[in-house]
Amino acid sequence: MTSKSTHLFIITLVASLGGFLFGFDMAVVSGILPLLNKQFSLTDIQEGWFVSSALVGCIVGVAMSGELSDKFGRKKPMILAALLFLLSALGCSLLPTLPGIIAARVMGGIGIGLASNVVPLYISEIAPARIRGRLVTYYQFAVTLGILVAYLTNSALLNYALAHTNDTTGVLHTVMVTEVWRGMFGIGVIPAVLFALGLLMVPESPHWKLAQKAEPISYRTLLQPKWRKALIIGILLPLFSQFSGINAIIYYGPSILSSAGISLTNSLLSQIIFGGANMLFTLIAIWKVDSLGRRPLYLAGTIGATVSLLATGICFYAGATTGWALLICVLAFLASFAFSIGPLKFVVASEIFPGNIRGRAMAISIMVMWVADTIVGWLTPILLKRIGTAYTFWLFALFCLIAFITVLKLLPETKGKSLEQIENDWKEQSKDPDLYVKPAGH
Repeated sequence: MTSKSTHLFIITLVASLGGFLFGFDMAVVSGILPLLNKQFSLTDIQEGWFVSSALVGCIVGVAMSGELSDKFGRKKPMILAALLFLLSALGCSLLPTLPGIIAARVMGGIGIGLASNVVPLYISEIAPARIRGRLVTYYQFAVTLGILVAYLTNSALLNYALAHTNDTTGVLHTVMVTEVWRGMFGIGVIPAVLFALGLLMVPESPHWKLAQKAEPISYRTLLQPKWRKALIIGILLPLFSQFSGINAIIYYGPSILSSAGISLTNSLLSQIIFGGANMLFTLIAIWKVDSLGRRPLYLAGTIGATVSLLATGICFYAGATTGWALLICVLAFLASFAFSIGPLKFVVASEIFPGNIRGRAMAISIMVMWVADTIVGWLTPILLKRIGTAYTFWLFALFCLIAFITVLKLLPETKGKSLEQIENDWKEQSKDPDLYVKPAGH
């Protein structure tokens, strides 16, 4: 590895810590909620607000991210996200009251919202065209790694607390034993500090610097014919990623593993298994996104998700939930999602928009993802109750099929192309030579 490629890898690694914090912060709550519920005797409303407070912050963060990243650059919003992550982890682990903890969760959510847009955007702009897809996919890999680490640390801290219930009192005893959920939150301080310190050493995006020299444009520009298809793609891909049923699969994870005959000591172990599978399958995207391309992976992933969700629904419909067939169907879906639908929405959204509005345009794309996430979270239990598990999975399969058709009809291949080339490809369709941007280095 040359010094230049080593430097690029380090920059990508630092930026991807934003994805790690994203995954960790969203997943750590799964182990904390039962403990917090027991300590504070949460009402249904309080429990719902605690869980959704971070999501509210996410929407605020994404709404801010586009304007901030286009006006001030990609680096400063990432530093802001790192500081918000740090304050959130400290607040959740140290504040004594529930309202204070929820306020800290909102703060962390704002950091997540900022990072979910700016980090993949930044990586796409510093990466050479030949490996841009792989480097942006590292962001999604970091998200899955953060989820897995949250599950592992939750399990380890819970086991530590159970083994040290008779230890002496003190602040450390409170954080690690009697109120171990504080320690679960507090682990997030470590990657947040590393993220903040690392960002001080990375350069600003060169593409943002060039885009600042161009005349600023408004959101209305995205409605023009030459950008309309890019906007449609940027909206539909994150929408379909949430309506693929990934949350329902994770929700059913523990029961699916138990019915398949796998012995589980606790629900956290099942989360670790599914979290690990999701992370490992993402490596396929890292391996092949720049050689096979975005379209083939997306087409294979969406059709694979469609078939596996249909099969999952058949298992539930036929009552075949006590063997390995159901587990194989679920793992096939996780594989299909992890190498295509999950990571590639970030890759594509970070590539297809014009440079002088890329941050704001991508913010729209990521906002759609969070809103769709909220809708699916609200609808899934209703669907499971009203139409049943089998039909719910078949509905998710239908959305994956629609995603396959959308990708087949609309998505252009962008592998190996510079961001300037991709921008000019869209403009070529308008047949206006005055719209072309000059590729870097010419």
